[in-house]
Amino acid sequence: MAIDAATVRRVAHLARIKTPEDRLEPLAQELNGILNWIEQLNEVDVQGVEPMTSNVAQPLRLREDVVTDGAKVDAVLSNAPKSADGFFVVPKVVD
Repeated sequence: MAIDAATVRRVAHLARIKTPEDRLEPLAQELNGILNWIEQLNEVDVQGVEPMTSNVAQPLRLREDVVTDGAKVDAVLSNAPKSADGFFVVPKVVD
């Protein structure tokens, strides 16, 4: 697929990118180069290759999913300007 200056102009307009006329042709050449590179990548045989999320194989460290109350209620509420019955007290904002 070849990209010309008219296509670049249209895409720039759709993306709301102001592009001077003298930059349209160089941009078209750059985009064509990128597309050629992608076509080269499509020629690579990746049959049987596992997808990667990182170049270093590291297992995820898992922990048990345990529900707790945090056991820090007093420490957290000590920073509050006002508290009552284990909750923050805040000014009413909706009538």
